[in-house]
Amino acid sequence: MLRTKCILTPRDGNDGLRISVMSRHTLSNGRTPDKRIIENISYDSWIPELAPPSMLVRDFYRKNLSFEGLIEKYQEYLQTQEARERVIELAEKALKSDVTILCIEESPERCHRRFLAEECRKYRPSLILDIK
Repeated sequence: MLRTKCILTPRDGNDGLRISVMSRHTLSNGRTPDKRIIENISYDSWIPELAPPSMLVRDFYRKNLSFEGLIEKYQEYLQTQEARERVIELAEKALKSDVTILCIEESPERCHRRFLAEECRKYRPSLILDIK
């Protein structure tokens, strides 16, 4: 099963492997470390290659790119060979054991993790998703 959650949500017994799919673990200024996000507590593994590229995140936070534009460009990025290979690896891992992908956004409605989970299922249609 592949779950999605906010990285600040405490662990629970169903999370399995918790993987950060954030480009960085900083506050919105992009420089100051977010002290709420702690390796081996908040997450077990970090795959920044599955986050939107930093330029897209920067443009979104600077209001130069709408959320819809961010997601459109992120979905294009997921089609690159490097990203596609990582997506397939993630999907395979989630077929074998519980995996939770994490980002800072509280709601999946305005977060790339929902689109990443759906992309995983495109490659492995039997994958069960729990998007929160």
